[in-house]
Parts: sequence; structure tokens; C-alpha cells
Amino acid sequence: MPLAIQIQQFGGPEVLQCVEVAVGAPGPGEVRIRHHACGVNFIDIYQRIGLYANPLPMILGMEGAGVVEAVGEGVTHLRVGDRVAYASQPPGAYAEVRVMPAKCVVRLPQSISFEQGAAMMLKGLTVQYLLRKTQPQGGLQPGDFVLFHAAAGGVGLIACQWAKAMGLQLIGTAGSDEKCELARQHGAAHVINYRRENFVERVKEITGGRGVKVVYDSVGQDTWDGSLDSLQPFGLMVSFGNASGPVPPFSVSTLAAKGSLYVTRPTIFTHIATREATQAMADDLFSMVTSGQIRIPVGHRYPLRDAAQAHRDLESRATTGCSVLLP
Repeated sequence: MPLAIQIQQFGGPEVLQCVEVAVGAPGPGEVRIRHHACGVNFIDIYQRIGLYANPLPMILGMEGAGVVEAVGEGVTHLRVGDRVAYASQPPGAYAEVRVMPAKCVVRLPQSISFEQGAAMMLKGLTVQYLLRKTQPQGGLQPGDFVLFHAAAGGVGLIACQWAKAMGLQLIGTAGSDEKCELARQHGAAHVINYRRENFVERVKEITGGRGVKVVYDSVGQDTWDGSLDSLQPFGLMVSFGNASGPVPPFSVSTLAAKGSLYVTRPTIFTHIATREATQAMADDLFSMVTSGQIRIPVGHRYPLRDAAQAHRDLESRATTGCSVLLP
């Protein structure tokens, strides 16, 4: 039987178990996919520890790429043999084979490898909805400053390139000089090593005291206050992750005191709720990649059985770019 990485309880990387699973035929609206690569993301860690709780036992993983083995009734946009990729609920990508809803599965262009497909769907579609759709009042124009935390991570390196293609002045933060340089190489206009620099002060210096129009923050607890202080009046705070822990409760009057700020907590799954929306977002992402404006940095590859090590490396901030599991 096919192998999968399953958890029976919430906890550390040690709860990840390699097990055999029975995979049946797809039902109406479903497809069966044989994975060639599976993406690894911070949301997988949140689900493993129970921050985002799901029924147990569960197979982790939110993105993957492979080949369609079978198509269920009512699925018209995919055929057996298609090269495909996806970012989707429910979890289940850490597997050799899975059955899943077809609505969030899209054909993968021949010029994009399975590893790239698995590495880019959740992260790339996240950047797509952030930079294209989650914009401050008045939108974003070439030359505008934006602050992007964790700029050397999988999402961050894609964001650096996409922002540059849009003409934005992306200010990226990272935890080492090496990671800062990597962000710069991928298109960040300015970089800040937050371990030895006060990023709020540096943002004010870079922007001539004005602050940025929008902050994209996947770090959470550690950067929340500083992110608000980095915004100009009417600026937008986009909190889309909790790598350092959940954002603590705060008074909405703080937003008034800091300049009539806006705050949003978006999620990719609202944006990819329909097949049409998913396809449109994927088309935008694929065009950016196939045109060469965005390169997908696959920095780390692990056998599927080594998913626990992939989690340890991601949690310890030992990775740059994207990580994939190879069945």
C-alpha cells in the first residue's frame, strides 16, 4: 500500500509517523493523484502542534504536484495522465498517493518541474493574493514602500521577486546577514537584519520618516508592535502567519492612536474557494514563473520518510527558500 506521513496526536516532530494507507477510487468531484513532490510549509507545523486543530488521525501537507491517476464523476477540467499541482484543503499531501477534491487542482505547465510545482503553489498563491489583492487604501503603485517579514523564506523569496516585477520598494527583514543577502539577490530593494538592527528605526530611515503603506507579516507575536509602528497613516497591517506565536490580544483604539490604521487577517483558502478563482490565481502565478520574472528556489529536498527532519529544520529557521518531500 502507499506510504503517508500521519499524526495520531498533536506535538513535536516526533509525532510524525510513516504509515501505509489504503487509497481508493475518487468519488464525485474528486481526483486521485500520485505525488512526485510535496511541499513543506509553516501551516503544516501549526497543524501538527494543534494551533490549527484538525480531527485526528490526520495526514499533513497542503500542497503537492504529481500525475492524475483517476478522475471522479463530474470532473471535467482534468484527465488521467495530466501533470498537476495544487494548494488545497483538506490536508493530506504528505503521501505517495491521495484522493482529494478536484476544484483546487490545476494543470502544471510542462516548463515547470514537479519540485517547483510542489514548492510554489501554497507559497506562490499566497504571494499572489497578498500583493495583487490585499492592498492598502489607494492600492499599490510603482515606487511604493512595503515591509515584508521573513523575506528569505519560501514565501518571502517569491514576494521579493514579485514585488520587484511590480516596481515596489520591498523592505525585507531576516535573521542573518546571509539571509538578508539572499533576499536582496531575489529583488528586495532594502534588507534589515532584525537580530542586530531595530527594524522600525531602519524602516523610518529608509522611507524618510514616512513609514510603509503596507506590512506583510507572517511572524506574528514578535513583530506585531513593530509592524504597526512601521506603517504610515491609513496604512494596512496584513497578518498572515504566526511563526513566532499568535498575535496577542490588542485594543482597537491602538489603531486610531497609530494613524487610523487598517488590519486584516487573510487566508489563502478564502481566495481559492472556487475552481474559477483558483485557476485565475494559478494562471497569474504560472505566467510570472514561465516568463522568468519569478524563480522558484527549491533549497531543501527530503525523502518523504524524513518529514520530521524537514519540520525540525523549518522550525529552527535553518532553511531558506522552499522545502519539498520526495515520495
